[in-house]
Amino acid sequence: MNVFEDPDNPNKDECIPANTVGPGKRDTQVQFIISLALGLSAFLAFCVLRPRWKSLYAARKRHSNSSFLGLPALPDTFFGWIPVLYRITEQQVLSSAGLDAYVFLAFFKMSMRLFAVMFFFAAVVLEPINRHFLKKDTDSTEAFPFRPYATYSSYESAPDNPEHEPDNSFDRRLGYLWSYLLFTYLFTGLTLFFMDRETSKVIRVRQDYLGTQSTITDRTFRLSGIPKELRTEEAIKDLVEKLEIGKVESVTLCRNWKEIDKLMEDRKAILEKLEETWSVYLSQTRVRVAGNRRNRDGSGRFGTNAGEASDRDDEEAGERDRLLEGGGSRAVETVRPQTRFRYGFLRLQSRKTDAIDYYTEKLRQLDDKITAARKKTYEAADLAFVTMDSIAACQMAIQALIDPHPGRLLTKPAPAPSDVVWKNTYAPRFIRRIRSWAVTIFVAILTVVWLVPVFFLASVLSICTIDKFFPSFSEWLKEHEIARTQVQTGLPTLVVSLLNIAVPYLYDYLSWHQGMLSQGDIALSAISKNFFFTFFNLFLIFTVFGAVTSIFDVLRNSLKDTTYIAYTLARKIEDLSVFYTNFIMLQGLGLFPFRLLQFGDVAQYPIMRMGAKTPRDFARLLQPPMFYYGFYLPTALLVFILCLVYSPLPGGFLVLALGVAYFSLGYFTYKYQLLYAMDQPQHATGGAWRMICYRIMLGLIVLQLTMSGYLALKKAFTVSLLVGPLFVATLWYGWDFRRRAEPLTRFIALRSIERAGEGSESAIADEDLAWGRGEEQREMLRRTSTVDEDREKGLRFVNPSLVAPLEQPWIYEEPPPPLADSDAEDASGDGADVHEHQPGY
Repeated sequence: MNVFEDPDNPNKDECIPANTVGPGKRDTQVQFIISLALGLSAFLAFCVLRPRWKSLYAARKRHSNSSFLGLPALPDTFFGWIPVLYRITEQQVLSSAGLDAYVFLAFFKMSMRLFAVMFFFAAVVLEPINRHFLKKDTDSTEAFPFRPYATYSSYESAPDNPEHEPDNSFDRRLGYLWSYLLFTYLFTGLTLFFMDRETSKVIRVRQDYLGTQSTITDRTFRLSGIPKELRTEEAIKDLVEKLEIGKVESVTLCRNWKEIDKLMEDRKAILEKLEETWSVYLSQTRVRVAGNRRNRDGSGRFGTNAGEASDRDDEEAGERDRLLEGGGSRAVETVRPQTRFRYGFLRLQSRKTDAIDYYTEKLRQLDDKITAARKKTYEAADLAFVTMDSIAACQMAIQALIDPHPGRLLTKPAPAPSDVVWKNTYAPRFIRRIRSWAVTIFVAILTVVWLVPVFFLASVLSICTIDKFFPSFSEWLKEHEIARTQVQTGLPTLVVSLLNIAVPYLYDYLSWHQGMLSQGDIALSAISKNFFFTFFNLFLIFTVFGAVTSIFDVLRNSLKDTTYIAYTLARKIEDLSVFYTNFIMLQGLGLFPFRLLQFGDVAQYPIMRMGAKTPRDFARLLQPPMFYYGFYLPTALLVFILCLVYSPLPGGFLVLALGVAYFSLGYFTYKYQLLYAMDQPQHATGGAWRMICYRIMLGLIVLQLTMSGYLALKKAFTVSLLVGPLFVATLWYGWDFRRRAEPLTRFIALRSIERAGEGSESAIADEDLAWGRGEEQREMLRRTSTVDEDREKGLRFVNPSLVAPLEQPWIYEEPPPPLADSDAEDASGDGADVHEHQPGY
């Protein structure tokens, strides 16, 4: 039989449809070898490079207060860092990386434990049942035992063919199908149990963490929909204090700061041009001085090493030039950089001038404009940040309705001062809504557009397409099974993985332009968008629809028969079993070590190093990379759903084993990066957990629909219908979760707030974080400040454009002090420093 023919297709002359990725005997073994080879090579490279490139692999610990982080130093030995990283407790994660990192890692740890338990039941109980009752003529060398079992390749009833009749009687067949129903209930119950237990733990930790710390963010709420008659600081303060919930400490009324923000952006651009011009000029000076020395002493060496000479040239350039001129030697003549600027009517005239003088003067003019702009009064917007004197008063304001009119005086938790996107605070509400709807519509259009490249790649990489358009290549593939395996399933898996890496950058860019008020909201929006792409385009389209032309057929048939989608989902899930198995294998075994290696940062460094010209550029190279949850969490959620869907099916134990490996490797990879290598730019107070729970419930619904269709394909209609109550129970649990648990992931309960005089001992118990290290570690969190308290120390809710010190050009190695600005110092108050200096290089 032709290797490209479908063994279950009665018409042996027809090829498998071009949009399906059919399984082969050695697909999984070959993919396992490739993934393991890629993963091991990347992991060994990381172990070699880690002690040598501490500026990259220990960037966070090197640029932070080590005593504050409270993290142990990792040994420089080849594998010695692994047990030290393993012994880092959840309390240390919480106190050094924050609540968002704790919640993110908690999802991986929960998944690891859940799938380990499910793997035990699937391998010990369910798989022997499958092997005993399913067809005896299964090819024993099949790598993945999904398709060889007695399934039908179409939605219609099973063909009247003896080959498709099971060997056992109807009763026995019905008996083993009841086991699928039982394990669907069992795995659903286990998932909800683990998720509910972890939710309770996350809520307890979150309530204690936020209730016992004291930051300006915890005492501030966001007030929107302010009517025009209340748009003054005094009116807002009087309004809130009349509610008798507490005393108002300060009010920051957002205003139309577009002018001052634009001036600061222009100043930043001119400052960078001036620094670049100075760098070009100084580099030319050093080259000419070095050449002059070579002419004098015949040597290319100008010091004990290049670094010392460079420093000496920086510090003594002027004196050296004067000595050379005075000594009668040929003076070093360096041409100052020139720039062309336009002027006159319609800027039609232009001339060249000294670039350093030109940009210096432009910078001076902008400084004068900024100083004047900071003294202006701007039109008030409908948004304000109100800081109360206590966390309890702030929470009462957040959890209450202030005004009886819809859309007026709405209260929400405030983001951290450093997370506020100030240019969106003064944008009118209807403008923000238009931008939000525009991005949403654009994402919906992109969802349809993505169908074209996805299906094009799937069809181009299909064996049937190759057999039709490249028959000679097809004949060669018939003779080389490993090559055929990679074309048939390896390349589609790689293409989908690359799409899964590239697309999040686009959705992250769209989230930034959606008009949200904080970086935390932007991060959660990016997670939502990327998961939608991953789940819809890379899962549903590959399974339920299969091709662009099939979408309308599926929708039309689903209107005639509401069970059609369940049938189609069950059939296609089986067809794509090898594809998704290889996908999980590549993501876990192959790509996680590359993420640990930070391959992207390593690959970009030489390019960024060549493009770096100024001391500020070199300082940026040493900054820790940023960890964006929207890039990593959606893929992990898709893998979680795939493990759920395949868990009760024949051979599901293998998917569950890969799921355990995926989440185990992911946990240790991300734990290392969050603690030692990367920084987090946002502060979402663990808000990703509710998104995780809702998507887990979505995975349970897909599991139940799949099993209902699978049992119906087996003609076990009674067993299939009994999946229905489980579907209803999952929906009820989601409604109850929204009512019972979700508010505690958004707000702080009043009883969790620590009042003055109640002591400072942490209320997090050992069983919550499994510390098991005694009272000393339990009190460690409160003896030191949390990562949020340290990050927000001295900050206030004020637009940085109004108070940020004006930076001088950074020309030499050490950063210069900011310009003296008494107005900025007076406006900042209490030493509020929103300016972040870049370290030297």
